[in-house]
Amino acid sequence: MTGRRWLRAASALVTVVVVALVARALARNWTEFRTLHVTLAVRPLWIVASALLVLLTYVAQIQSWRAVLAGWRQRLSLGAAARTWSLANLGRYVPGKVWSVAGLVVLAERAGVERAPAAASAFASQALAVGTGAIVVAACTPHATSPLRLGAAVLAAVVTVGLLVWPPAVHLIGRLVQAERPLEPLRPAAVLQAVAFSLCGWVIYGIAFWALARGLVAPASGALSLSLAAGAFALGYIVGWLALFAPGGVGVRELVFVGLLAPVLGSGGAVAVSVASRVLLTATEAAAAALTLPLGDK
Repeated sequence: MTGRRWLRAASALVTVVVVALVARALARNWTEFRTLHVTLAVRPLWIVASALLVLLTYVAQIQSWRAVLAGWRQRLSLGAAARTWSLANLGRYVPGKVWSVAGLVVLAERAGVERAPAAASAFASQALAVGTGAIVVAACTPHATSPLRLGAAVLAAVVTVGLLVWPPAVHLIGRLVQAERPLEPLRPAAVLQAVAFSLCGWVIYGIAFWALARGLVAPASGALSLSLAAGAFALGYIVGWLALFAPGGVGVRELVFVGLLAPVLGSGGAVAVSVASRVLLTATEAAAAALTLPLGDK
C-alpha cells in the first residue's frame, strides 16, 4: 500500500473513532437529560433560537481564527476555514486536550496554510479565547471567581500573544517547527480584530445560554439576567476547557453552571439547563462539522 493510501486509511479510521466518540457523548447526554426529574416548561422556539445562536457563535470563532491567520498573511476562504475549524473542534471529545489543537494544525496545512502559521495560530486562538472569556466573566459576573484567577488568565493570554508579536520569539518558534520560511511577527492589527470577534462570540454564547434557559424553565428563568448567563457560560466553558481530564469539559463545566445558576433557577432548573446545554453544544458541534464537510479544502 502506498504512503498516500496509508494516509487515507488512517484518516478514515480517525474519522470513524471521532464520530463514534461524539455519538456516544450525545447519546449519554440525551439519556441523562431524559432521566432528570424536573418540571420543565418547554418552549421550542427559544431552544431553536439558542441552537441558531450557537451556530452563529461558531462563525465568530472561525472569523477570529481567520483574523489570526491573516496576521501572518495566510488566507483561507470562509468555507475552507469553517470546514477545518469544525472538524478539528470534534477532537475535543477525544480524551486529552491536545487533539483539537493538533487537528487544527494538520487540517489547516491540508487546506494550504503553512506549517508554522498553522501551529502558531492554533495556540494564539486558544489563548485569545481564554483571555477574552475571562474578560467577559469579569465584566458580567465579577464575584463568580477570584479576581486573581481572572487576572492570571488574561495575563497568560497577553503573554502568549505577545510572544507571537515579538520578533525574537517568533523567529525561535519558526525554527522549532521547521518553518518553510522565516515566521514573521503577528501583526497587532490582526490581534485586535481577532479579539473583537472572540468577544463577540462570547456575548452570543451568553445570549444563547439565556435563550436555552428561557426555553426550558420559563417560570423561573425570568430571574436569569443576560449578564449572569454570559458570565456563567464563559466561566464554565473556560474551566471545562482547562480541565485536562475531562473530554469536552464534561462534568466540570456543568458544576460551574449549577453553582452559579441554582440561586436564581433552583437546583433542579440549574441542573436541567446545564445538561441541556451540553446536549445542545454536542449536537451543534456535530451539525457544524457535517454542514461544512462538503465545502472542500480550498
